[in-house]
Amino acid sequence: MLFLRSSIFQVLFYTVTLALMVIGSPLLLLPHRWGWWIVPFWANVMLFLLRLVVGLKVEVRGKENIPQGGYLVASKHQSAWETFALIPHFPSVTFILKRELRWIPIFGWYTAKYRQIPINRGKRAAALAAMIEAAKQAIADERQILIFPEGTRRPAGAEPQFKFGIAHLYRDLDCPVLPVALNAGLYWPRASWVIYPGTVIVEFLPPIAPGLGPRAFHVTLVETIERATTRLCEEARNADNPTPMLAVYDRNRKAAGAKA
Repeated sequence: MLFLRSSIFQVLFYTVTLALMVIGSPLLLLPHRWGWWIVPFWANVMLFLLRLVVGLKVEVRGKENIPQGGYLVASKHQSAWETFALIPHFPSVTFILKRELRWIPIFGWYTAKYRQIPINRGKRAAALAAMIEAAKQAIADERQILIFPEGTRRPAGAEPQFKFGIAHLYRDLDCPVLPVALNAGLYWPRASWVIYPGTVIVEFLPPIAPGLGPRAFHVTLVETIERATTRLCEEARNADNPTPMLAVYDRNRKAAGAKA
């Protein structure tokens, strides 16, 4: 039954996403501010389907910590869940993504229209300079830049691998950084077709103000996110029906501790 419900959601995810992109394509002809609503609408539809089909709910904490204006959002990355579930919490969010994604029909049109920040990984120095300029413009436009500092999804409990690139952005953009902790990997594991029922907890933590040195900022960010993420994962043990992924989480924690 769990596999069947997960399969139904996975099929719905792609079919509904494609349908909404096609139906909403006339919005691409309108000014950005008039058509953006379809993006958080899509994310909320996916959250509704997760709750309806799989039984995966959401508990949001710390919304009072979300600042106004332009800033960086640095999120823990355990699952596909946070790639869309965080979007509705910000008025005008943008991602830094591979330039090649703009070449995908329909999807690429949306990334261009809604001013997602492309990066050409083949031209490292030039790409970095162009990305910084685009990011500065996004902050000046009071947008929120959502970044996953680890670069790729990490299994819940695994040793963190935060890249230093966000520290350079923090220094160059001179704006607050909103850390985000979550335990989504306990319910929708990395590279897994099966999604487990339960309640994902996501917590927006107090922003890190500009002004720290890059290394001090990086240490603060990692410690802040990891401490809160561990707390949220441990809270999952108190659920009425704890996720079986807690056993994997414990093994990952043990391995990470042994490696350290």
